[in-house]
Amino acid sequence: MIANLVQLAAEEKQNPLIPPGPELLVGTIAFAIVFFFFWKKLLPNINKVLAERREAIEGGIEEAEAMKVEAQSVLEQYKAQLAEARHEAARLRQEAQEQGATLIAEMRAEGQRQREEIVAAGHSQIEADRKVAAAALRQDVGKLATELAGKLVGESLEDHARQSRVIDRFLDELEEKAEASR
Repeated sequence: MIANLVQLAAEEKQNPLIPPGPELLVGTIAFAIVFFFFWKKLLPNINKVLAERREAIEGGIEEAEAMKVEAQSVLEQYKAQLAEARHEAARLRQEAQEQGATLIAEMRAEGQRQREEIVAAGHSQIEADRKVAAAALRQDVGKLATELAGKLVGESLEDHARQSRVIDRFLDELEEKAEASR
């Protein structure tokens, strides 16, 4: 079989890469028709579709860039608002601490004032109670001293003026002795 092919090729003196003339003419005409059809009908449609795709891609890229810029702008605004909110929170916290400290100082001052009022009222009450007790004691001691002196002297010391003088003098001497012993 190979031998037959070699013999057939040797008989033909024509180059196998170059077709015979009529085939070459028909092939060239067919190629020209197909090329003309592609060039007039198909190529413009292909170029149109490619141009539309290129525009869509470029438009998409431009839109993506615009969205990226807008997103960056929104991010910067968000960061600015977040920083402002943090600053406001710190300011409010500082104000609250200052108000708390002021309120504590006011409450302490009010407590101190009330304590001083209570202590002063207590001292006044004690002083009033001491005076009442001293007057009652003076009266009771005066009666007892008058009765005792009357029993010792053997006469009645019912004279009120004399009785008051004796009692006052006696109590003054007692107070002087008490103060001297302190």
